[in-house]
Amino acid sequence: MSNRALEPVASASPRPGVAGCAALRWEKGLLGPAHERVVLEEPLAIEIGYTKAGQRVRRVLAVTMRTPGDEEDLATGFLYGEGLIGSADEVVSGQLLSENSRGERIPTWCAVLSAPPPADGVERVSRGVITSAACGLCGRTSLRGLRAPARPDGPPPAPITGAAVLALASGLARLQEIYPETGGCHGAGLFDASGEPLLVREDVGRHNAVDKVVGAALRRDIDMRGASLVLSGRAGFELIQKAAAAGVALVVSVGAPSSLAVQMARDASLTLAGFTRSGKFNVYSVAGRGIEA
Repeated sequence: MSNRALEPVASASPRPGVAGCAALRWEKGLLGPAHERVVLEEPLAIEIGYTKAGQRVRRVLAVTMRTPGDEEDLATGFLYGEGLIGSADEVVSGQLLSENSRGERIPTWCAVLSAPPPADGVERVSRGVITSAACGLCGRTSLRGLRAPARPDGPPPAPITGAAVLALASGLARLQEIYPETGGCHGAGLFDASGEPLLVREDVGRHNAVDKVVGAALRRDIDMRGASLVLSGRAGFELIQKAAAAGVALVVSVGAPSSLAVQMARDASLTLAGFTRSGKFNVYSVAGRGIEA
């Protein structure tokens, strides 16, 4: 059989971000045709536009592999995490284009800024290469462009029980829509101090899912201080950095953290729980929100 017969086709599902895919399934010694659904993965260039010395400037910052949808949230969260904007108000408009300023004919989100970014900001970011869906820092030349962690403001949130931590992880799983259909995307959810969901986003990339959540919160003027960020997979450094910059008090990950993620959580006064599944979890940092039995 030719691979042409196995190419993705139009999805039978009306859900955005999902494509139908002809496949073969081996089961109990038999190989036969099957129709599967896979998560969409496409490139997106993120570029900024602004006026400097009377001249219009457009500059590509990154090309990331992502699941289509929520492009404005993704770009806003990315720019905030990289320290190029301080609030969503600094983005005056945005547009999805078919070609970027480098002449590449790929989907491009151009965020128009009200003023030029910090003088060294664009050069520090230096992510004008295609990055994988797995890594939020690939292609960077330095970590100095990352936004510093937000400092806690006001009294710490009330402690959370272990049962409530488990409920956050299961709550995200229930709210994901693309993953149950494809098994191939990550989820990120923002929950308030009482455990109520505020925002949930999905993407083929872990960092993209978090950027979408942070960007959506910024654009909707949702205060993230004291909130909980729940991750469907592992907690790498780049995800903890984004959470700390947003000011959340607790990160709950279904998977494991890395050593640098643990150190970042402790330095940023953020509580980090990992391996949150099967009725148990580990606590790696307890500085942001207390966890009670």
